[in-house]
Amino acid sequence: MATACGQLVVAGPADLAGAAAAASGCVVLIFVGAALWPARANTPAPASLPLAQILALMEHHNQIQREGLKHYRAVRQYHVKYQGIKTIEASMAVEIYFDANSGKGFRIVSQSGSKILGEKILKRAMDSEIEASKDSGATALTPANYRFQLQGSESLDGRPAYILSVEPLKESKFLYRGKIWVDARDFAVAKIEASPAKSPSFLISRTLVRWTYAKTGNFWLPQRSRSEARIRIGGTAVLTIDYGTYQINSDKPHSGGAD
Repeated sequence: MATACGQLVVAGPADLAGAAAAASGCVVLIFVGAALWPARANTPAPASLPLAQILALMEHHNQIQREGLKHYRAVRQYHVKYQGIKTIEASMAVEIYFDANSGKGFRIVSQSGSKILGEKILKRAMDSEIEASKDSGATALTPANYRFQLQGSESLDGRPAYILSVEPLKESKFLYRGKIWVDARDFAVAKIEASPAKSPSFLISRTLVRWTYAKTGNFWLPQRSRSEARIRIGGTAVLTIDYGTYQINSDKPHSGGAD
């Protein structure tokens, strides 16, 4: 799941097994991720920069965004669906507000579907996001937490992007391993495909998390996520989050890289 400054964490679902078993004898699991966007053709390749320079420009972007992004609000749409012995679903509309001094807060606007999934999964995802945001240094996408390798470049939604592989330096439910796409103009993370560094439960056989980010005004913020998990005793759980339209109040103009 994403923090305000472009740092990402995965919601830990180790406690979901009991809730889903109570609902239908099935285990439900939740992760936060993002849907894939197709790349457009005829986008110029980015300049050939060394990995160290790309990482330095990423940190520069994140620092400027932290300094400039002071407040925002949005209404997110959460939806979780488990398909196994039976199909159960839950949805929530949630208002999120962020303040650089006080952190994040959530207010449920509406909810429908399974109460157990809503209470034990969707609300847990919000709690995990708040928990991760309180120690952003431990979850930041930096060399202090990850080993990076430059894999190449491609067009992503009509913009040039670098592709980097990421490997966590420690096992944590808030870190992940996989690939990231870094916008070659602003040096913001634009897409991630990954799996959690630490499995939240022995009941989980495989997980895939995907995130997409988009530029809103002068800031890069989460746009959509999709997470899929396969359960050892059978079935698949999928969580999607539409991050909505942001209302931003920033202190100063921002550009993380070349326009």
